[in-house]
Amino acid sequence: MNLRIVDKEEQDNRYDLFDVHFHTDVIKTMVTPDPDIITQWISETESSHSGNRRLIAGLDVEWRPNFNRNQQNPVAVLQICVDRRCLIIQLLYCRSIPESLFNFLGNREYDFVGVGIESDVEKLLEEYELNVKNVVDLRGIAADVYGMKNLKNAGLKELCNVVLGKEIVKPKSVTMGRWDSEWLSLNQIQYACLDAFVSSEIARHLNVGAGAASASGS
Repeated sequence: MNLRIVDKEEQDNRYDLFDVHFHTDVIKTMVTPDPDIITQWISETESSHSGNRRLIAGLDVEWRPNFNRNQQNPVAVLQICVDRRCLIIQLLYCRSIPESLFNFLGNREYDFVGVGIESDVEKLLEEYELNVKNVVDLRGIAADVYGMKNLKNAGLKELCNVVLGKEIVKPKSVTMGRWDSEWLSLNQIQYACLDAFVSSEIARHLNVGAGAASASGS
C-alpha cells in the first residue's frame, strides 16, 4: 500500500510534526496536548480555508480498549483533518481544553464527518463537555449515492475502497493499542491521521455540505 510517515523532528516540546504520505497525498500532521498550539492550529486552519466553500472536517477519536464490562476508558485522542492538515489532540494530557476547540467543534457553519461518528461525539460530550454541533455519518450518504444499501453498515475501510478506490489497512494491534500513552507510536499517528483524512476525502467526493454552502452564499 502507498503509505508512509516521516517525522519532521521539530525541536519544540509542545508538539510533534509529521508528514503522512497516502498515495499522492501528503497530510501535514501535528500531535499535541498543548492548548496554545491547538488554538494556533485552529486559527491557521480557519484563516487558510477558502471562504466560498463550507469547511468539512474529518473527525475521529481513540481510547484505550475496555477489556471488561465495568471498564469505561475515556477518549484519549481526538483527531481532526481539514483538507490536508491534521491535528491529533492528546486530550488525556491537555492541562486544559481551550475555548477555541469548544467554539470550533460547536460552529454550525462547519460539518464534522466520519463513520459511526455519533457514538464518538457522545463520548466527547459526556467526558469532556465538547459539543460537536454538525455531525454527518458518511455511510447513509454513500449508500444513497451509489445505490448500495449495504454501505449503511460499512466501515471506513469499505467506504474508502468504494468511494476513493483506495485501500487502507487497520491493524488490530494498532486499533487495540495503548492510546492513553503519552508517546504515541508512528503507527498510531499514521493510523489516527488516516482515519480523519480519509473521512474528509470521502465527504469531499460525496459533495457533503455543497448544498449548505451554496445556500449560505445565495
